[in-house]
Parts: sequence; structure tokens; C-alpha cells
Amino acid sequence: MTTILQITDTHIVREGALVSDRLDTAAALARLIDRIQSVRNQIGAIDVVLISGDLSDDGSAQSYERFKAILAPLDLPLLVIPGNHDARGPMRAAFADQFTQDGPLDWVTQVGDLKIIGLDTLVEGSGKGTLSAQSLVFLKTALADGYETPTLLALHHPPFRSGINFMDDIGLTNRAAFRDVVSDHTGPLRIVCGHIHSMMVTDVGGHIAISAPSPCTTFAYDRRADATVGFMTLEDGCLLHTWDGVFQTIRIGPDAGPGPFPF
Repeated sequence: MTTILQITDTHIVREGALVSDRLDTAAALARLIDRIQSVRNQIGAIDVVLISGDLSDDGSAQSYERFKAILAPLDLPLLVIPGNHDARGPMRAAFADQFTQDGPLDWVTQVGDLKIIGLDTLVEGSGKGTLSAQSLVFLKTALADGYETPTLLALHHPPFRSGINFMDDIGLTNRAAFRDVVSDHTGPLRIVCGHIHSMMVTDVGGHIAISAPSPCTTFAYDRRADATVGFMTLEDGCLLHTWDGVFQTIRIGPDAGPGPFPF
């Protein structure tokens, strides 16, 4: 079995700062790490931690070092992709062992039985995301290379509409181009993303796509045109993806709750 822990949208800032003058995102992430540590004997070995963007809220070098320090107790390898709050230069420097080339922070690697592809949707200076022509070629090539290999494909901006209008307004601008590439792929493929701070499951190009929750906040699922723009201070956990001949995805909530009680 190959097991991937996906954490997204941690929004870490410099020591002493709060996000939106309210959120201590570092404390929220530390609580999630404690939660994961408490169930590791239950879920078994984890092969790698996949961080699907917005590691940082301010793109500072200090925030990336703080992020790595909070995750250090897991003692697991990290695979990261940028989100719209990240900054390529500081992120490339902080994860120099992963990013050895110039250009988009796209990558492909083998972890156990899974091929994992990470795509860069960052448009610096904008909340919106776009897959560059270079990234789309990279994706097509990576999928074609051993197309029967089970593949986990990660990007920050969802390649689908969420129904949360203010987030869709800063969504992926070329979803159709992404869909056209993955729809040609016939091997086992699971698409994962972040950005919308909610777990949603849908279909993109004939493949299941899942967005992950955030450890620090959520957004209301409110489809009304005049829905309030803002966040709730609800910590919502992370996802665990396994491959054992088929994909399975489990949400790990921020706390276990009381129990178990006998039936």
C-alpha cells in the first residue's frame, strides 16, 4: 500500500503575525500535526506529505522556515506545490532539494506504487491560477510516460467550479485546457487540489477530483450571488490518500471527538 497525506492551505506567516489580524495559523497547523501524530499507529505508515499550495500567506522566507519547523515532528518527506499566496523565489529557496530547475515549479516523482505529479498554477500578483503552456506540456508528457501507472495529480486551484462564487472568481482560468489533457488519459488517475478550504468530490475529464480542507479556516458553501465574502474560523483537517490496487481517500478531522463507546 502507498499512503499520501495531503495538507493544504496552511497560510503560515512570520512569527508574531496573524492572518487577517485574527488567525494564528501556525497554532492551527501545530494542532493538526498533533492530531495526525495521535493516529499514526491506527493509519499505518505514511510515505510522503503532499502540500497542495498556500503553505505561506505572505510568501516570506520566514514563513517557509516556520512551516517546515511545524511539520518536522512528522519526520516525513515533503512534496510541495505553490498556491496563490506563495512566492516562487522564497519557496524555491526553502525547498531547494525539490526544485532544481528554473521556470514553473512543476515536478513528477515516484512514491511507492504511485506516480505523483505536481503542477504550478501560481500567477504572482493575482489570486487567480493558470497553467502555463509549459506546464500543460509537462502534464501531458508526465501522464504519457508510463500511462498505466496509478497517478496522483496535484494542483492548487481546483480544475472545477466550486459554487463558492468569490473563490471561483479567483479560480483556475484554463480549466478546459486541463480537462482536455486529463480526459485523454486512460490509466488510473486521482486529481487533488486545495484553494477552496473545503472537501469536495467531483469529476474532471472522466476522473475523480477531490479538494482538501484547510487546517485553519473554511468558507461557507453559499451559492447565492450576494453571499458574504469571508471565512469562518473552523479548523477542518486534512486528507489521507491510499493506493492498494484502487484509490481510497479519507478525511482526518481536527479532533477525534469522545469515544469510542460500546454499541
